[in-house]
Amino acid sequence: MKNKTKYIKVASYEAQTGKAKKVLLLYSGGLDTSVMLKWIQDQYKSEVITLTLDIGQQKDDLEAVKKKALKFGAVKAIVLDAKAEFAEQFLVKGIKANASYQGDYHLSTPMGRAVLAKKAVEIAKLENADAIAHGCTGKGNDQVRIDGYILTFDPSIKIIAPVREWAMDRNEEIKYAQAYGIPIPASIDFPYSVDDNMWGMTWEGGEIEEPNLVAPIENFLTTYTLAKNAPDKEEFIKIFFDKGIPTAINGEKMPLSNLIEKLNKIAGNHGVGVVHMFEDRLVGLKNGGIYEMPAAHVLIKAHKHLEKYVSTRMLNELKETMDTKWAYLCYAAMWYDPVMKAINAFNDKVNEKVTGEVTVKLYKGSAKPVAMKSKYGLDHTSFNNNEGYGFNVNASAGFTEIYTLQMKLANQKK
Repeated sequence: MKNKTKYIKVASYEAQTGKAKKVLLLYSGGLDTSVMLKWIQDQYKSEVITLTLDIGQQKDDLEAVKKKALKFGAVKAIVLDAKAEFAEQFLVKGIKANASYQGDYHLSTPMGRAVLAKKAVEIAKLENADAIAHGCTGKGNDQVRIDGYILTFDPSIKIIAPVREWAMDRNEEIKYAQAYGIPIPASIDFPYSVDDNMWGMTWEGGEIEEPNLVAPIENFLTTYTLAKNAPDKEEFIKIFFDKGIPTAINGEKMPLSNLIEKLNKIAGNHGVGVVHMFEDRLVGLKNGGIYEMPAAHVLIKAHKHLEKYVSTRMLNELKETMDTKWAYLCYAAMWYDPVMKAINAFNDKVNEKVTGEVTVKLYKGSAKPVAMKSKYGLDHTSFNNNEGYGFNVNASAGFTEIYTLQMKLANQKK
Protein backbone atom coordinates (compact mmCIF):
# COMPACT_ATOMS: atom_id res chain seq x y z
CA MET A 1 0.00 0.00 0.00
CA LYS A 2 1.47 3.31 -1.07
CA ASN A 3 0.22 6.57 0.47
CA LYS A 4 -0.01 9.30 -2.14
CA THR A 5 -0.43 12.04 0.44
CA LYS A 6 -0.16 11.97 4.19
CA TYR A 7 -3.54 12.42 5.83
CA ILE A 8 -3.48 14.85 8.73
CA LYS A 9 -6.41 14.84 11.13
CA VAL A 10 -7.53 18.37 11.88
CA ALA A 11 -11.13 17.92 13.05
CA SER A 12 -11.62 17.43 16.78
CA TYR A 13 -14.05 14.54 16.27
CA GLU A 14 -11.62 12.30 14.35
CA ALA A 15 -10.40 9.33 16.39
CA GLN A 16 -6.66 9.10 16.97
CA THR A 17 -4.78 5.85 16.46
CA GLY A 18 -4.71 3.80 19.65
CA LYS A 19 -7.43 5.84 21.35
CA ALA A 20 -10.48 3.90 20.15
CA LYS A 21 -10.87 0.60 22.00
CA LYS A 22 -14.22 -0.47 20.59
CA VAL A 23 -15.34 0.63 17.12
CA LEU A 24 -18.79 0.32 15.57
CA LEU A 25 -18.26 -0.15 11.83
CA LEU A 26 -21.13 0.68 9.49
CA TYR A 27 -20.80 -2.43 7.36
CA SER A 28 -22.36 -3.11 3.97
CA GLY A 29 -20.04 -5.93 2.96
CA GLY A 30 -18.94 -4.03 -0.14
CA LEU A 31 -15.40 -3.26 -1.19
CA ASP A 32 -14.63 -0.39 1.21
CA THR A 33 -16.13 -1.80 4.38
CA SER A 34 -14.81 -5.31 3.68
CA VAL A 35 -11.28 -3.96 3.51
CA MET A 36 -11.58 -1.62 6.46
CA LEU A 37 -12.84 -4.33 8.82
CA LYS A 38 -9.36 -5.82 8.79
CA TRP A 39 -7.59 -2.48 8.39
CA ILE A 40 -9.12 -1.02 11.57
CA GLN A 41 -8.13 -4.10 13.56
CA ASP A 42 -4.55 -3.81 12.31
CA GLN A 43 -4.12 -0.03 12.45
CA TYR A 44 -6.16 0.91 15.52
CA LYS A 45 -5.79 -2.36 17.49
CA SER A 46 -9.50 -2.08 18.22
CA GLU A 47 -12.35 -4.48 18.73
CA VAL A 48 -14.80 -4.05 15.86
CA ILE A 49 -18.55 -4.51 15.99
CA THR A 50 -20.32 -4.29 12.64
CA LEU A 51 -23.74 -2.75 12.07
CA THR A 52 -25.66 -3.54 8.90
CA LEU A 53 -28.94 -1.70 8.58
CA ASP A 54 -31.77 -3.50 6.80
CA ILE A 55 -33.57 -0.72 4.94
CA GLY A 56 -34.99 -2.95 2.25
CA GLN A 57 -31.90 -3.67 0.18
CA GLN A 58 -33.07 -4.92 -3.19
CA LYS A 59 -30.13 -7.21 -3.94
CA ASP A 60 -27.86 -7.62 -0.90
CA ASP A 61 -27.90 -10.87 1.08
CA LEU A 62 -27.73 -9.48 4.63
CA GLU A 63 -27.30 -12.86 6.30
CA ALA A 64 -24.25 -13.50 4.11
CA VAL A 65 -22.96 -10.02 4.99
CA LYS A 66 -23.25 -10.86 8.71
CA LYS A 67 -21.40 -14.17 8.34
CA LYS A 68 -18.64 -12.46 6.37
CA ALA A 69 -18.15 -9.84 9.09
CA LEU A 70 -17.78 -12.49 11.78
CA LYS A 71 -15.42 -14.54 9.63
CA PHE A 72 -13.04 -11.62 9.15
CA GLY A 73 -12.72 -10.50 12.73
CA ALA A 74 -15.83 -8.69 13.95
CA VAL A 75 -16.45 -9.55 17.62
CA LYS A 76 -20.15 -9.03 16.96
CA ALA A 77 -22.20 -8.50 13.81
CA ILE A 78 -25.56 -6.75 14.09
CA VAL A 79 -28.19 -6.72 11.36
CA LEU A 80 -30.92 -4.28 12.38
CA ASP A 81 -34.33 -4.24 10.69
CA ALA A 82 -35.22 -0.58 10.12
CA LYS A 83 -37.42 -0.98 7.03
CA ALA A 84 -40.62 0.30 8.61
CA GLU A 85 -38.88 3.25 10.29
CA PHE A 86 -37.09 4.18 7.06
CA ALA A 87 -40.31 4.13 5.06
CA GLU A 88 -42.64 5.76 7.58
CA GLN A 89 -40.34 8.43 9.04
CA PHE A 90 -37.98 9.24 6.18
CA LEU A 91 -39.35 8.21 2.78
CA VAL A 92 -42.75 9.67 3.64
CA LYS A 93 -41.11 13.10 3.85
CA GLY A 94 -39.43 12.52 0.50
CA ILE A 95 -42.67 11.52 -1.17
CA LYS A 96 -44.48 14.62 0.14
CA ALA A 97 -41.56 16.73 -1.14
CA ASN A 98 -41.55 15.05 -4.60
CA ALA A 99 -37.92 14.20 -3.85
CA SER A 100 -35.86 14.79 -6.99
CA TYR A 101 -32.38 16.27 -7.23
CA GLN A 102 -31.16 17.84 -10.50
CA GLY A 103 -33.60 15.78 -12.53
CA ASP A 104 -34.93 12.39 -11.53
CA TYR A 105 -32.56 11.32 -8.76
CA HIS A 106 -35.00 10.58 -5.94
CA LEU A 107 -32.41 10.84 -3.14
CA SER A 108 -32.30 7.23 -1.98
CA THR A 109 -28.78 7.41 -0.57
CA PRO A 110 -29.16 10.79 1.22
CA MET A 111 -32.30 9.60 3.00
CA GLY A 112 -30.67 6.26 3.73
CA ARG A 113 -27.71 8.01 5.37
CA ALA A 114 -30.02 10.01 7.61
CA VAL A 115 -31.56 6.90 9.16
CA LEU A 116 -28.22 5.03 9.18
CA ALA A 117 -26.47 7.70 11.25
CA LYS A 118 -29.38 7.92 13.70
CA LYS A 119 -29.42 4.17 14.31
CA ALA A 120 -25.59 4.05 14.47
CA VAL A 121 -25.54 6.42 17.45
CA GLU A 122 -28.25 4.39 19.18
CA ILE A 123 -26.33 1.12 18.74
CA ALA A 124 -22.96 2.67 19.63
CA LYS A 125 -24.40 3.74 22.98
CA LEU A 126 -25.89 0.30 23.64
CA GLU A 127 -22.59 -1.41 22.79
CA ASN A 128 -20.41 1.15 24.64
CA ALA A 129 -18.44 1.87 21.48
CA ASP A 130 -16.20 4.93 21.69
CA ALA A 131 -15.94 5.41 17.91
CA ILE A 132 -18.00 4.90 14.77
CA ALA A 133 -16.31 4.00 11.47
CA HIS A 134 -17.70 4.26 7.95
CA GLY A 135 -16.60 3.73 4.37
CA CYS A 136 -17.05 7.22 2.94
CA THR A 137 -14.41 8.77 0.74
CA GLY A 138 -12.79 12.16 1.21
CA LYS A 139 -14.24 13.41 -2.09
CA GLY A 140 -17.86 12.46 -1.58
CA ASN A 141 -21.11 13.66 -0.07
CA ASP A 142 -21.64 10.82 2.38
CA GLN A 143 -18.76 11.77 4.67
CA VAL A 144 -20.49 15.09 5.34
CA ARG A 145 -23.87 13.43 5.85
CA ILE A 146 -22.75 10.64 8.16
CA ASP A 147 -20.18 12.64 10.15
CA GLY A 148 -22.56 15.57 10.54
CA TYR A 149 -25.58 13.49 11.51
CA ILE A 150 -23.64 11.36 14.00
CA LEU A 151 -22.28 14.47 15.70
CA THR A 152 -25.74 16.03 15.73
CA PHE A 153 -26.97 13.13 17.89
CA ASP A 154 -23.76 12.70 19.92
CA PRO A 155 -21.12 15.46 19.71
CA SER A 156 -18.79 13.50 21.99
CA ILE A 157 -18.32 10.39 19.85
CA LYS A 158 -15.24 9.93 17.68
CA ILE A 159 -15.33 8.99 14.00
CA ILE A 160 -12.98 6.94 11.83
CA ALA A 161 -13.11 7.21 8.04
CA PRO A 162 -10.38 4.87 6.76
CA VAL A 163 -10.87 5.69 3.07
CA ARG A 164 -9.90 9.29 3.86
CA GLU A 165 -6.84 8.08 5.74
CA TRP A 166 -5.29 5.31 3.72
CA ALA A 167 -5.24 7.02 0.29
CA MET A 168 -5.74 3.75 -1.57
CA ASP A 169 -7.56 4.05 -4.85
CA ARG A 170 -10.12 1.44 -5.87
CA ASN A 171 -7.64 -0.83 -7.64
CA GLU A 172 -5.32 -0.75 -4.62
CA GLU A 173 -8.22 -1.65 -2.34
CA ILE A 174 -9.03 -4.61 -4.57
CA LYS A 175 -5.42 -5.79 -4.39
CA TYR A 176 -5.42 -5.36 -0.60
CA ALA A 177 -8.54 -7.51 -0.33
CA GLN A 178 -7.06 -10.15 -2.60
CA ALA A 179 -3.84 -10.22 -0.57
CA TYR A 180 -5.77 -11.07 2.61
CA GLY A 181 -8.30 -13.39 1.01
CA ILE A 182 -11.24 -11.04 1.60
CA PRO A 183 -14.13 -11.72 -0.81
CA ILE A 184 -15.46 -8.52 -2.39
CA PRO A 185 -18.13 -7.73 -5.00
CA ALA A 186 -15.77 -5.53 -7.04
CA SER A 187 -12.76 -6.52 -9.13
CA ILE A 188 -10.40 -4.92 -11.63
CA ASP A 189 -12.78 -6.14 -14.36
CA PHE A 190 -15.91 -5.17 -12.39
CA PRO A 191 -15.11 -1.78 -10.83
CA TYR A 192 -18.68 -0.84 -9.99
CA SER A 193 -20.11 -0.30 -6.52
CA VAL A 194 -23.69 0.14 -5.36
CA ASP A 195 -25.51 1.68 -2.43
CA ASP A 196 -28.71 -0.27 -2.03
CA ASN A 197 -31.98 0.33 -0.20
CA MET A 198 -35.70 -0.05 -0.96
CA TRP A 199 -35.91 3.46 -2.46
CA GLY A 200 -33.09 2.95 -4.96
CA MET A 201 -29.81 1.40 -6.03
CA THR A 202 -27.11 3.96 -6.86
CA TRP A 203 -24.26 2.72 -9.04
CA GLU A 204 -20.83 4.35 -9.35
CA GLY A 205 -17.36 3.44 -10.60
CA GLY A 206 -15.77 2.47 -13.90
CA GLU A 207 -17.22 4.03 -17.03
CA ILE A 208 -20.06 5.54 -15.01
CA GLU A 209 -17.66 8.19 -13.72
CA GLU A 210 -16.49 9.28 -17.16
CA PRO A 211 -18.77 11.73 -19.00
CA ASN A 212 -17.42 10.76 -22.41
CA LEU A 213 -18.05 7.01 -22.01
CA VAL A 214 -21.23 4.98 -22.40
CA ALA A 215 -21.57 2.80 -19.32
CA PRO A 216 -22.33 -0.87 -20.10
CA ILE A 217 -25.46 -1.05 -17.96
CA GLU A 218 -26.07 -4.67 -19.00
CA ASN A 219 -23.06 -5.60 -16.86
CA PHE A 220 -24.37 -4.29 -13.55
CA LEU A 221 -28.09 -3.46 -13.78
CA THR A 222 -29.09 -7.06 -13.14
CA THR A 223 -31.82 -6.70 -10.48
CA TYR A 224 -34.66 -5.76 -12.82
CA THR A 225 -35.55 -5.92 -16.50
CA LEU A 226 -33.80 -3.52 -18.85
CA ALA A 227 -36.24 -1.34 -20.79
CA LYS A 228 -35.22 -2.90 -24.10
CA ASN A 229 -36.12 -6.34 -22.73
CA ALA A 230 -39.34 -5.26 -21.03
CA PRO A 231 -42.74 -6.66 -22.09
CA ASP A 232 -44.23 -5.27 -25.28
CA LYS A 233 -47.58 -4.89 -23.51
CA GLU A 234 -48.30 -1.85 -21.33
CA GLU A 235 -49.54 -2.33 -17.77
CA PHE A 236 -51.87 -0.02 -15.85
CA ILE A 237 -51.65 0.19 -12.06
CA LYS A 238 -53.67 2.22 -9.57
CA ILE A 239 -51.98 3.83 -6.57
CA PHE A 240 -54.05 5.26 -3.73
CA PHE A 241 -52.75 8.13 -1.59
CA ASP A 242 -54.05 9.28 1.78
CA LYS A 243 -52.81 12.76 2.73
CA GLY A 244 -49.82 12.31 0.43
CA ILE A 245 -48.87 8.86 1.66
CA PRO A 246 -49.20 5.82 -0.66
CA THR A 247 -51.44 3.24 1.02
CA ALA A 248 -52.56 0.78 -1.66
CA ILE A 249 -51.76 -0.68 -5.07
CA ASN A 250 -54.68 -1.85 -7.22
CA GLY A 251 -56.95 -1.74 -4.20
CA GLU A 252 -54.68 -3.81 -1.94
CA LYS A 253 -53.73 -1.93 1.23
CA MET A 254 -50.35 -2.58 2.82
CA PRO A 255 -47.66 -0.93 4.98
CA LEU A 256 -45.54 1.56 3.05
CA SER A 257 -42.36 -0.53 3.17
CA ASN A 258 -44.22 -3.51 1.69
CA LEU A 259 -45.87 -1.30 -0.92
CA ILE A 260 -42.51 0.04 -2.06
CA GLU A 261 -40.97 -3.42 -2.26
CA LYS A 262 -43.94 -4.74 -4.27
CA LEU A 263 -43.93 -1.75 -6.60
CA ASN A 264 -40.20 -2.19 -7.22
CA LYS A 265 -40.95 -5.59 -8.73
CA ILE A 266 -43.98 -4.42 -10.74
CA ALA A 267 -42.29 -1.34 -12.20
CA GLY A 268 -38.89 -3.03 -12.40
CA ASN A 269 -40.39 -5.63 -14.71
CA HIS A 270 -41.00 -2.78 -17.18
CA GLY A 271 -37.51 -1.29 -16.85
CA VAL A 272 -38.85 1.81 -15.10
CA GLY A 273 -36.70 4.17 -13.04
CA VAL A 274 -33.22 3.82 -14.57
CA VAL A 275 -31.64 7.28 -14.49
CA HIS A 276 -28.27 8.43 -15.88
CA MET A 277 -26.95 11.42 -13.94
CA PHE A 278 -23.95 13.70 -13.92
CA GLU A 279 -24.67 15.72 -10.84
CA ASP A 280 -23.09 18.39 -8.67
CA ARG A 281 -21.68 16.93 -5.50
CA LEU A 282 -21.86 18.83 -2.24
CA VAL A 283 -18.06 19.11 -2.12
CA GLY A 284 -17.94 20.91 -5.48
CA LEU A 285 -17.02 18.11 -7.87
CA LYS A 286 -19.16 16.65 -10.63
CA ASN A 287 -20.17 13.02 -10.21
CA GLY A 288 -21.50 10.38 -12.57
CA GLY A 289 -24.08 7.90 -11.35
CA ILE A 290 -26.63 5.46 -12.70
CA TYR A 291 -29.62 4.83 -10.50
CA GLU A 292 -32.28 2.08 -10.37
CA MET A 293 -35.42 3.40 -8.65
CA PRO A 294 -38.56 1.68 -10.00
CA ALA A 295 -40.93 2.31 -7.08
CA ALA A 296 -39.52 5.73 -6.23
CA HIS A 297 -39.90 6.92 -9.81
CA VAL A 298 -43.52 5.78 -10.04
CA LEU A 299 -44.55 7.13 -6.64
CA ILE A 300 -42.97 10.56 -7.12
CA LYS A 301 -44.60 10.99 -10.53
CA ALA A 302 -47.99 9.83 -9.27
CA HIS A 303 -47.83 11.93 -6.12
CA LYS A 304 -46.81 15.07 -7.97
CA HIS A 305 -49.63 14.56 -10.47
CA LEU A 306 -52.26 14.24 -7.74
CA GLU A 307 -50.82 17.10 -5.70
CA LYS A 308 -51.10 19.47 -8.65
CA TYR A 309 -54.72 18.41 -9.18
CA VAL A 310 -55.89 19.30 -5.68
CA SER A 311 -53.80 22.48 -5.24
CA THR A 312 -54.19 25.97 -6.69
CA ARG A 313 -51.79 27.34 -9.27
CA MET A 314 -50.20 29.69 -6.73
CA LEU A 315 -49.70 26.87 -4.26
CA ASN A 316 -48.28 24.59 -6.96
CA GLU A 317 -45.76 27.25 -7.98
CA LEU A 318 -44.62 27.78 -4.40
CA LYS A 319 -44.53 24.02 -3.76
CA GLU A 320 -42.30 23.47 -6.78
CA THR A 321 -39.83 26.05 -5.45
CA MET A 322 -39.91 24.49 -1.99
CA ASP A 323 -39.43 21.01 -3.46
CA THR A 324 -36.27 22.15 -5.22
CA LYS A 325 -34.97 23.61 -1.96
CA TRP A 326 -35.94 20.49 0.00
CA ALA A 327 -34.12 18.25 -2.47
CA TYR A 328 -30.91 20.25 -2.23
CA LEU A 329 -31.01 20.34 1.58
CA CYS A 330 -31.61 16.59 1.71
CA TYR A 331 -28.76 15.98 -0.72
CA ALA A 332 -26.51 18.48 1.05
CA ALA A 333 -26.48 16.85 4.51
CA MET A 334 -29.06 19.09 6.19
CA TRP A 335 -31.70 16.47 7.08
CA TYR A 336 -31.73 17.37 10.79
CA ASP A 337 -31.45 21.14 10.38
CA PRO A 338 -34.49 23.17 11.57
CA VAL A 339 -35.00 24.44 8.03
CA MET A 340 -35.97 20.90 6.95
CA LYS A 341 -38.44 20.61 9.80
CA ALA A 342 -40.03 23.87 8.68
CA ILE A 343 -40.35 22.75 5.05
CA ASN A 344 -41.68 19.36 6.15
CA ALA A 345 -44.37 21.15 8.16
CA PHE A 346 -45.29 23.12 5.03
CA ASN A 347 -45.42 19.86 3.04
CA ASP A 348 -47.66 18.23 5.64
CA LYS A 349 -50.09 21.13 5.27
CA VAL A 350 -50.09 20.97 1.47
CA ASN A 351 -50.62 17.21 1.56
CA GLU A 352 -53.71 17.36 3.77
CA LYS A 353 -55.77 17.17 0.54
CA VAL A 354 -53.49 14.91 -1.50
CA THR A 355 -55.90 12.01 -1.19
CA GLY A 356 -57.12 9.99 -4.13
CA GLU A 357 -56.20 7.49 -6.81
CA VAL A 358 -53.73 7.79 -9.68
CA THR A 359 -53.59 5.42 -12.63
CA VAL A 360 -50.07 4.98 -14.01
CA LYS A 361 -49.16 3.37 -17.33
CA LEU A 362 -45.93 1.35 -17.29
CA TYR A 363 -44.31 0.59 -20.62
CA LYS A 364 -40.73 0.05 -21.83
CA GLY A 365 -38.95 2.13 -19.19
CA SER A 366 -41.59 4.85 -18.81
CA ALA A 367 -44.12 5.56 -16.07
CA LYS A 368 -46.88 7.97 -17.06
CA PRO A 369 -49.78 9.08 -14.86
CA VAL A 370 -52.77 8.88 -17.21
CA ALA A 371 -55.82 9.28 -14.95
CA MET A 372 -56.72 10.35 -11.43
CA LYS A 373 -59.60 11.01 -9.10
CA SER A 374 -59.88 12.79 -5.78
CA LYS A 375 -62.69 14.24 -3.69
CA TYR A 376 -60.47 17.33 -3.32
CA GLY A 377 -59.75 17.75 -7.04
CA LEU A 378 -60.44 21.29 -8.27
CA ASP A 379 -63.11 21.71 -10.93
CA HIS A 380 -62.01 21.35 -14.53
CA THR A 381 -63.07 22.76 -17.88
CA SER A 382 -65.04 20.71 -20.37
CA PHE A 383 -66.39 21.14 -23.91
CA ASN A 384 -69.55 19.50 -22.63
CA ASN A 385 -71.62 22.13 -20.82
CA ASN A 386 -73.03 19.50 -18.50
CA GLU A 387 -69.62 18.55 -17.12
CA GLY A 388 -66.92 20.39 -15.20
CA TYR A 389 -67.25 23.84 -13.66
CA GLY A 390 -70.26 25.95 -14.69
CA PHE A 391 -68.13 28.68 -16.23
CA ASN A 392 -69.74 32.08 -17.02
CA VAL A 393 -68.44 32.78 -20.51
CA ASN A 394 -70.11 36.22 -20.45
CA ALA A 395 -67.33 37.40 -18.15
CA SER A 396 -64.52 36.21 -20.42
CA ALA A 397 -64.24 39.25 -22.70
CA GLY A 398 -64.10 41.67 -19.76
CA PHE A 399 -61.46 39.53 -18.07
CA THR A 400 -59.36 39.52 -21.24
CA GLU A 401 -59.59 43.31 -21.61
CA ILE A 402 -58.37 43.93 -18.04
CA TYR A 403 -55.84 41.10 -18.00
CA THR A 404 -54.03 42.27 -21.17
CA LEU A 405 -54.29 46.01 -20.45
CA GLN A 406 -50.64 46.69 -19.56
CA MET A 407 -49.36 44.71 -22.53
CA LYS A 408 -51.59 46.80 -24.81
CA LEU A 409 -50.51 50.10 -23.21
CA ALA A 410 -46.83 49.20 -23.32
CA ASN A 411 -46.98 48.49 -27.03
CA GLN A 412 -48.69 51.81 -27.72
CA LYS A 413 -45.68 53.72 -26.30
CA LYS A 414 -43.38 53.79 -29.31
